[in-house]
Amino acid sequence: MSIWTTRAVTAATASAAALALAGCGGSDDAAAGGAGDGAGDGLTVVAGFYPLEWAAERVGGDRLDVSSLTPPGAEAHDLELAPRDVAAVAEADLLVYLDGFQPALDAVAATEAAGTAWDAGQAADLTLTAEEHAAEEHAAEGETAEEHAEHAGDDEALDPHFWLDPIRLASVGDALAERLAEADPDGAAGFEQNAAALRADLEALDTEIQDGLAGCAVDTLVTGHDAFGYLADRYGLEVVGISGLSPSQEPDPAQLAEITALVRERGVTTVYTETLVDPAVAETVATEAGVRTAVLDPIEGLTDESAGSDYLEVMRANLATLREGQSCS
Repeated sequence: MSIWTTRAVTAATASAAALALAGCGGSDDAAAGGAGDGAGDGLTVVAGFYPLEWAAERVGGDRLDVSSLTPPGAEAHDLELAPRDVAAVAEADLLVYLDGFQPALDAVAATEAAGTAWDAGQAADLTLTAEEHAAEEHAAEGETAEEHAEHAGDDEALDPHFWLDPIRLASVGDALAERLAEADPDGAAGFEQNAAALRADLEALDTEIQDGLAGCAVDTLVTGHDAFGYLADRYGLEVVGISGLSPSQEPDPAQLAEITALVRERGVTTVYTETLVDPAVAETVATEAGVRTAVLDPIEGLTDESAGSDYLEVMRANLATLREGQSCS
């Protein structure tokens, strides 16, 4: 439900990223976990970034050797791959990635893992776009469809941040269990059982969040970038991303002024900065509007400063932050 639109990353950008592999730094963990290193006896799985790595570890259990291409502390959107990372992708039994989220990896998936790449976006059922966010925002302001069309571009960028809706992540776990069973039929029963346990944990988390955000005085969620659309859609909030779907898409001064005015008009008391993202733009809006800031984690990666050791803990920390920032009873 963001007020801003973004354009999808083009195939040309992905190709350019692939050509820039040499000289770029990637994840030592991914290289170490490559099939060519002979680590363990299980399937070798390479994940694009943390939520997919976590889901694969939960579903695969001890039958998988899982690594992530995105190093801890790196911004997942801006992943760059070294030659050793490309080799790890090529040698892996399975690449778990999200098409359209990491352009450099999209290019490598097509050229090096055509038969072993698994796109989590299919199971996640990506339905939100930047255009849809903007359309809802303009509608809330009384703008007609014709008037909105004058503001909207021709392209719609799919919002990839599905994992902030626990139920969508559970669906990815279920589908991943089926894909792993194809590669390792002997492990099929275990994968199914693990996926069921993952779903139970995520459904319990979903219930906690539903209850925790049921009575909030402020329903507009102003965040550093447009990463929280699926969370907002599931829990009845309206998200306004200061930047676009990627944190590198910074707004111009007129947009910053418009968001600042919106913060004042809607009684927003907290603007959320994010882990792994420069807080300067969000802090500017908060300062201009005279409100506080708090840190909300889009869980694109974990660091030593993350408010938890895994996805579940960080999501519960996010819930506590949101309950305070949105004045929830």
